[in-house]
Amino acid sequence: MSSEELVFEIADGIATIRLNRPDRLNAFTPAMLDAWGDAIESCKRDTNVRVVVLTGTGRGFCSGGDVRAMRDRHQRDESAFERKTDMWERIHRIPKLLEDFDKPYIVAINGVAVGAGLDMALMGDIRFAAASARLGESYIKVGLVAGDGGTWFLPRLVGTAKALELLWTGDIIDAQEAERIGIVNKVLPDDQLLPHTYEFARRLSAAPAMTLRLMKRAVYQGLRMDLRASLDMISSHQGVISTTHDHREAVAAFNEKRPPRFTDS
Repeated sequence: MSSEELVFEIADGIATIRLNRPDRLNAFTPAMLDAWGDAIESCKRDTNVRVVVLTGTGRGFCSGGDVRAMRDRHQRDESAFERKTDMWERIHRIPKLLEDFDKPYIVAINGVAVGAGLDMALMGDIRFAAASARLGESYIKVGLVAGDGGTWFLPRLVGTAKALELLWTGDIIDAQEAERIGIVNKVLPDDQLLPHTYEFARRLSAAPAMTLRLMKRAVYQGLRMDLRASLDMISSHQGVISTTHDHREAVAAFNEKRPPRFTDS
C-alpha cells in the first residue's frame, strides 16, 4: 500500500502513515488516497498494530486537493454525478474507514493543514501541532463547500458559530489559536512535535489494547446516545473486559508493585 506519495511503516506496535508530496505540501492525488485507505485497512486487520500516527513530509501536513489538478479537471467533460462518485468512493473512503476504526489514530500536524487537509486532520482522535503550523478551512477561496467532512467534524470540536466563521471566511489560524479553540490538543516546538507524538503513542501502545479500543467505541458511540443507553452499553463493555487476561494482569501487577505485561490484542 506504500507508494512514492505515501510512506507506510510499522515499528513496535505503532504504524506511521506519512504523506509524501513535500513539493506540493502533500496535496492529494488518487494514488495517495488509495494507498492511504489501504494502509488504514491494513492497520485495522493487523493485531500487531496498536496505534496509528499520521503526519506529513516537509513543511506541510496537507494542503488538501491539488488546485492544479482542479484546473486540469475543468478541461474534461465530467458530469456532476461522476464528480460526486469519485469523491464518495475515493476521498470519502478515508473518513468512512476511520468511522469503524477503533484503534487510537493520532495526527501530528507538522505544517500547513488547509481545506481537505484540515478535514483529514480533524478525523484524528487526538491532534498535536507544530508551533509553525497554520490551519484553515480554505474551500471558500476556491468556490467550494467543505467536502471532506469538515462541516461534520469541526462543529463538534469548536461549536456551530465558530465552525461557520472558519468555514465562511476561510481564515487561516495559527497553531496557538487552534489549541485555544479546541482543534488541537497541544502545540509543540517544531523539533519536538514528532518526539512528543511518538512518546504519547508508545504510552498507548503499552496500554491494554482491548481496553483502549472499547473506550474509544464508548466515547464516539456515546455522542449519539442518551445516558441510559450509554450506561447500558458500557456495562456490557465492562462485563467483557473484566474477563480478559489483561485486566487480571493489571490487577496483579498493581498489587505486586511491578510493571504489567499485557498480551491481549
